[in-house]
Amino acid sequence: MSNTQRIIFLYAGMALLLAIVGVMQSWTLSLTIMNLCLISAIMSLGVNMQWGYAGLFNVGIMGFAALGGIAAVLTSMPPVPGAWQAGGTGIGLTLLALIGTIAAVIFVRSRTRGVMRTVSTLLVAVAGYFITRTFFDPAVEAIEAVDAARTGYLGGLGLPILFSWLVGGIFAAAAAWLVAKIALGLRSDYLAIATLGISEIIIAIMRNEEWLTRGVKNVSGLPRPVAYEVQLQQAQWFIDLSAKLGTNPIFFSAIYVRLSYAILFALVLIILMWLAERALNSPWGRMMRAIRDNRDAAEAMGKDVTGRHLQIFVLGSAVIGIAGAMLTTLDGQFTPGQYNPLRFTFLIWVMVIVGGSGNNWGAVLGGFLIWFVWVEAEPVGAWLMALLTSGMAATNPVKLHLADAAPYMRPLLMGLILLLMLRFAPRGLIPERGAPSIQKR
Repeated sequence: MSNTQRIIFLYAGMALLLAIVGVMQSWTLSLTIMNLCLISAIMSLGVNMQWGYAGLFNVGIMGFAALGGIAAVLTSMPPVPGAWQAGGTGIGLTLLALIGTIAAVIFVRSRTRGVMRTVSTLLVAVAGYFITRTFFDPAVEAIEAVDAARTGYLGGLGLPILFSWLVGGIFAAAAAWLVAKIALGLRSDYLAIATLGISEIIIAIMRNEEWLTRGVKNVSGLPRPVAYEVQLQQAQWFIDLSAKLGTNPIFFSAIYVRLSYAILFALVLIILMWLAERALNSPWGRMMRAIRDNRDAAEAMGKDVTGRHLQIFVLGSAVIGIAGAMLTTLDGQFTPGQYNPLRFTFLIWVMVIVGGSGNNWGAVLGGFLIWFVWVEAEPVGAWLMALLTSGMAATNPVKLHLADAAPYMRPLLMGLILLLMLRFAPRGLIPERGAPSIQKR
């Protein structure tokens, strides 16, 4: 079977699975799963650009996704006037002090050499730290004291939340550039450790700096890019449309909103997919794969390997940041506690491996399939356990134990799928062009 036939067959099967959920469970659930699948596919596409194109092992996915979530808050939430009055000046002076410290460090390092360079840099950095904290600490205390139960942070710019998707990509790209400048010279295992550590730093800042993101208090009530169900149910045109279709306005409003999200997310995925395919099939993409396959030979031919790795690491992280902003938009709230390694690192890597590393179509399919299995594993597992124990008494300890074990079907299935794929189809469901679908042993 050719790759084109495989793509058509597998994507049709994925559509059929979503339709089965709609018929057997509910169409609102099916559309909700599809929206999360679209976001997961975008994240998987970003990781595939880093790993599939260039062989860069990034395990800091949740940090870049979190930056996208922060972008949604800082872009779309309205500013808090009381907080700006209380500590806005202090935060501004903090930024000036920080910029001044960086400029002073650069100046000192350009004018000194040897041991003097190290000592002077350290002295300037320490002095800048204490000066910065002189402005920062009182400002933060004042901001967090402003109606702490409801606000206690500066808020955002009050712009349409769709802008935050682009801003999320910029935030993630900027962080990736900084990470790449520090860590891209390391071996793959050390790069993984560095990206993981930096992502944990981002998450820690997000959870503790309440003046910026409200920390663990969460930011709720984010603006929507689509209509609210209540507004639709009260609109006459919508009531008339529901009557023509013979549906309940409450049910139809839920379907309408989810379809609106799906169209927006699908447009973003289509644009990113088109750009990713153009890049992969261009001379630049062929060069990236040549560097991935034999770095030493590429360097011997005069290729700037570190520079190309920097490019793809930034681009892939930007895509992840866009997906992170989209996820926060869909949730309608910013919850730092949701950024855990299982959801944003392990699952995304499973998506890339199962779908097909190095193939954008495979990465997108993996995003759909793995998230679908992740969501449906628990209810299907509960149904299966109930079916297997239907002949047992309600108080039977075996039946009670199996019912309690149903939620663990999720990690069990993920591990099983990953092991089977690595054993029988290590190139994924849709292999990279020119690569064998099953590894010969």
